[in-house]
Amino acid sequence: MSSSTTVLPAHAPAPAAVHPAAAGDISAGAGKALIAGIAGIVITAAALLIPHNGLTVATSWLIACVFWVGIGLGMLFLVMIHHIFDAGWSTVIRRQYEHGLSAFKWLALLFLPLVVLAWVKPGFQWGWMNPDTLVHGTRVGDDILYVKKAAFLNQGMFTGGTILFFAIWIGLSAVFRRNSFRQDLDGDAKWTFSSRKWSAGGLALGALTLTAAIIFWVKSLQYHWFSTMYGVWFFAGCMRAALSVGVIIMVWLWARGPYKGVLNNNHLHSIGQLMLAFTVFWAYVTFSQYFLIWNANVPEETFWYNIREEGQWLWVGMLLLFGHFFAPFLVLLQYWVKVNKKVIPWVAAWILFIFYVDICYNVMPAYEDHHHHGQPQPFLQLGQVWNLTALVGVGGVCVWAYLRSFGRTKLIPVRDPRIAESLAYHEPSAQ
Repeated sequence: MSSSTTVLPAHAPAPAAVHPAAAGDISAGAGKALIAGIAGIVITAAALLIPHNGLTVATSWLIACVFWVGIGLGMLFLVMIHHIFDAGWSTVIRRQYEHGLSAFKWLALLFLPLVVLAWVKPGFQWGWMNPDTLVHGTRVGDDILYVKKAAFLNQGMFTGGTILFFAIWIGLSAVFRRNSFRQDLDGDAKWTFSSRKWSAGGLALGALTLTAAIIFWVKSLQYHWFSTMYGVWFFAGCMRAALSVGVIIMVWLWARGPYKGVLNNNHLHSIGQLMLAFTVFWAYVTFSQYFLIWNANVPEETFWYNIREEGQWLWVGMLLLFGHFFAPFLVLLQYWVKVNKKVIPWVAAWILFIFYVDICYNVMPAYEDHHHHGQPQPFLQLGQVWNLTALVGVGGVCVWAYLRSFGRTKLIPVRDPRIAESLAYHEPSAQ
């Protein structure tokens, strides 16, 4: 670790061979992604012209932003975990997550309309922002459950917190990207040590900001509800989503050629093990939250699940139970699935889909169905069209940011002190 350069093994590709320019026109897809993103944004915005459609569109935009921010946070945590553990095997896959971090500044811009909405129409999306809003038949300003939380749940804290969250995420991302990209140029190990030090503090900051963000943005939609495990639930989903996106990207790069000779079955096996581990972790957190609330049987907590065990949401809950845990758990137990480049991307895509459904499950029932007052919004409805356009709109910008960054640096950290170890990574249990 003290040397400033790294000697690659004889079988490893030369640095010139792993530069994106040698990979053909991969970065040319950035323009197409941006066009798709702009189209999704424009179509979603146009839906505001439909009478009484504002809340549906705002809800769709919130879901899309939370989904893509979650993926970005998972990538940020994976980069920091890599550095704090001084991991060797994950060096060749770290660069793709670093490219993904470039989306944070654009996600901050895309989230801005929701912050503006909170000030222009207080209480429209987050009911507690307007003291005259009726929640469960009680005026928010007179609700003791809100009054006790008002020091945290107010427009100033919401706005300042959101700005602070994105500032920290953007700042940490910039540090890790700078250190990694500059090391490609001079090979100095000081960049590795810098990333390790920033990761030590960044993990704590990331945990605090992730938890506060999901409480502000999603959990507070039903501010009566209490849960001490909500941040950990979101963290588990973020990690699974980021690992899944990483698998899809790396298998795609391998199929196109750039990752051939770089990505091997042992890398995929280790990523698959992490996917399996966080599948179990998500199940543990989710079950614990449900069991503790069910066992305590306190009305301020149980109502949240009660409205999600009626109508369509009962079946969505069953989908989460079997699709978010049992199906990926049983599939990822198999070694051959984790290393099969034709199968593992589909498993990853399924996990991403279920992560999105999980966010819908947490957001949509918080709003009443305009046609059946007192009942939660149904999962399958015409408004789901705007869910998809918003998802494409925000996602297109994120993909564009990734591809734009991809074309500006090396495919892998060619002068990282651990790159040779990573290229020759061998897992004995794979034999």
